[in-house]
Amino acid sequence: METLGKLAVLAEGAKYDVSCSSSGSAGRRGAVGSTSLGGICHSWSDDGRCISLLKVLFSNDCVFDCAYCVNRRSADIPRATFTPRELADLTIQMYRRNYIEGLFLSSAVVGSPDDTMVQLVRTAKILREEHRFGGYIHAKAIPGASPSLLGTLGLLADRMSVNIELPSETSLRALAPQKSRDSILRPMAFIGGTIEERRKWRKSGRSGPAFVPAGQSTQLMVGASPENDFTILRLSEGLYRSFGLKRVYYSAYIPVAENPLLPAPATKPPMLREHRLYQADWLLRFYGFKAEEVLSPQQPNLDEALDPKTGWALAHPDFFPVDVNRASCEEILRVPGIGVRSARRILSARRGHLLDGDDLTKLGVVMKRARFFISCKSAAFPAFPAGGDLRRLLASPPPGKDNLRQLRLEF
Repeated sequence: METLGKLAVLAEGAKYDVSCSSSGSAGRRGAVGSTSLGGICHSWSDDGRCISLLKVLFSNDCVFDCAYCVNRRSADIPRATFTPRELADLTIQMYRRNYIEGLFLSSAVVGSPDDTMVQLVRTAKILREEHRFGGYIHAKAIPGASPSLLGTLGLLADRMSVNIELPSETSLRALAPQKSRDSILRPMAFIGGTIEERRKWRKSGRSGPAFVPAGQSTQLMVGASPENDFTILRLSEGLYRSFGLKRVYYSAYIPVAENPLLPAPATKPPMLREHRLYQADWLLRFYGFKAEEVLSPQQPNLDEALDPKTGWALAHPDFFPVDVNRASCEEILRVPGIGVRSARRILSARRGHLLDGDDLTKLGVVMKRARFFISCKSAAFPAFPAGGDLRRLLASPPPGKDNLRQLRLEF
């Protein structure tokens, strides 16, 4: 198969990985300037820049037979495998034509985890050492790979990730019998530990090559297995705390196979649930919430009609109103309609004078949500209405065709 044919097959196989958040527009396939046919996607670098990546598998000829995966061994699909030089040359040619700024390098398991990692390392080495490629490389670590290969690839990549995919060992045994909890968490622990070790080196003034400078991430599928949102959030919280992950990506499961343990092929992906999990994850990372505050065994799933922060506020009326002129930053961050940036602006602005409603609007507070939960100078905000009335006021509109395509991260 020629390189262009391999690119078409292997870019198609990579599109279900959401660690890159966008895969271009399908509406312009085949046209000049198309960013979807060749597997070009967009991601964000550690300094916040949006960058275009060649998102492709090294191979889709997998020896594993994960029931949920489009590239599983038993799937009847075209198979292809690059050589390391072929993929490195393709990447550098696309980079020189200004099509891409980096590479998202992943692969199915070819032979064994270590065999696959050797091919990924060779590809990255050709790019870095022969082509002197200084662009962004996001490399997938294969579950079960040996630490020496992880260490070598980590010195060549900007970001690494090990996809955990399923939230429990029970689901892994049922749907991905060749994988295990240990084979996934061990590489994750090695990468996290080495990143932390290098960080300490730099603090102590020692020099050395950078290891995965943009950190590591993972992906969790939503809706392929029966775990509830509470289980998923607690797992994410543990991953952030134990391995220092930069990001957990949630992927609404798209049925690609008939299996009695999976949703039927006609089932729609749970996009709104995915969105609510991203909002709850944001609370864990930036707002000081714990998973047990957002959900509980008694209420194990997120309310799809409310964003998680508003849901928490409605369940804790005794916490409000929060006096924005006296409350701590942690307390202000609990108010729906106030984000991290607005909270910092409030803390800075109130040093000069007591804040009123107009001041808060100028500072970026979303008053149509926050007004029910705060008090301030000359406040004339509506009293905290009965729970049902306020819930109706703050609930999101029913999901429709349009608002499923464009959801907002608004707290």
